[in-house]
Amino acid sequence: MYSLHYHLILTTKYRRGVLTEERTQFIHEIICGFADNYGVELTNLDGEDDHVHILFRAKPTTDLVKFINTVKGATARRIRNEYADELKTDLWGDSFWNDSYCLISTGQVSLDMLKQYVDNQRE
Repeated sequence: MYSLHYHLILTTKYRRGVLTEERTQFIHEIICGFADNYGVELTNLDGEDDHVHILFRAKPTTDLVKFINTVKGATARRIRNEYADELKTDLWGDSFWNDSYCLISTGQVSLDMLKQYVDNQRE
């Protein structure tokens, strides 16, 4: 029996404000496309113009580092392909996300409180 919930925070390179609601929704769709392959269930995803908060559940056997690297790589490639002309002045080179990330287990706060926090990011 297990209940593993995580809160992942990714910031854009140089903290550039390039994440519109449309792009954030695009990121959500990309991650949903492969999350099952990693034993991950996406709970919530939202953020502001320079970062996203991703709440997810995982199995004990999930390789979290591999999953996060896939999230960062797949979303960066797809966003750069889809929005190349719009992003070229704010982000250059091949980077979209900062190299680092923040991953927090959600044991200290109720899941409902975290969902509310993530859902209210743009307010």
